[in-house]
Amino acid sequence: MDSGGSSDMTLAFELDALKSLVDPNAVFNDARGWTSYVGVVSDKPTYVVTNFTRKERIRQDFFSGPRGVEESLENVKRQFDTERHVFVGTDEAHREQAEATGWEYLPLDDAAEAAGWERAEEGDETDHFEEGEQRDDWP
Repeated sequence: MDSGGSSDMTLAFELDALKSLVDPNAVFNDARGWTSYVGVVSDKPTYVVTNFTRKERIRQDFFSGPRGVEESLENVKRQFDTERHVFVGTDEAHREQAEATGWEYLPLDDAAEAAGWERAEEGDETDHFEEGEQRDDWP
């Protein structure tokens, strides 16, 4: 994805946007190549985000915690002083949240097309691990 020539960017994915990609871990790894920080924000409870990112083996630089999207975006912007702050979402509410907090809004469809990320089919709940693969990072 073209980041405008600078990798001094903080990129935030709304959880549902990330869930609608075929391989969220690969997306995060790709984004690390052209951003400074990348993470997930959501209005859902912290455990929902944590469970998803663990399952997908996503190493995020930040996440919402118990806050909503707007408060999370404001906090992340204060903590991560980069030239750009870009929020990837899926709907008008996400655009409004980005605008209200001074973030650039990037629709998931545009981001996926520019970066070559594959979108999952509607209702696809694919487990991205090989069958029988064991997790070694779980207690």
